[in-house]
Amino acid sequence: MQLQAAQSGDGETGAVSNGSWRVECGSVAGAAGYHIGGWRAASSYSLATGILSRQQRGMESTPENTAPKPAFLGKDTPLPASPEEAMLDYVPNPRKGALYLVRFAAPEFTSLCPVTNQPDFAHLVIDYAPGDTIVESKSLKLFLGSFRNHNGFHEDVTVGIGQRLAKEMSPRWLRIGGYWYPRGGIPIDVFWQTGAPPEGLWVPDQGVASYRGRG
Repeated sequence: MQLQAAQSGDGETGAVSNGSWRVECGSVAGAAGYHIGGWRAASSYSLATGILSRQQRGMESTPENTAPKPAFLGKDTPLPASPEEAMLDYVPNPRKGALYLVRFAAPEFTSLCPVTNQPDFAHLVIDYAPGDTIVESKSLKLFLGSFRNHNGFHEDVTVGIGQRLAKEMSPRWLRIGGYWYPRGGIPIDVFWQTGAPPEGLWVPDQGVASYRGRG
């Protein structure tokens, strides 16, 4: 390791550097560092904690963009009266180009039976690999909540949610699992996906067991 040394004219401060880090001797007002005796290590890599800077870790703040701000986030927004009135909001993918999976779970999803008008309950799991955009979570919550007064069969509701997200968001891949609680003594599970997942995508099991009652 090649070091470069420098010393100030007063002989009270000095520095040793190898180009990527710097060790200083003396008093540096207002600066924080790691001291060994009278020596101070100053570097973007903290010798005290062993932690890289956010920039070095690729975790700098999401860059600003000219896209519109989220429509619902941080605002008092009433629940839409129906799925048709609900608006899904999309924002730019902050990791565009990376192949990764996003999962949303709605364990207390509710809609209405189109025949009896009685409530149906389901555990929904939505997985998708983002393309240019991601769906904003509050808008998705409002969209799913709007089904509380919507009449539809399990199959129609589950597949309809997946198809709308796929059409509007254009993800690289999307699937939805609808795990419905029994109506008439028979639980119904509904599954839909846009196609085969991209090669190399980590797709964990959705983790929802088939309905067993008390078994």
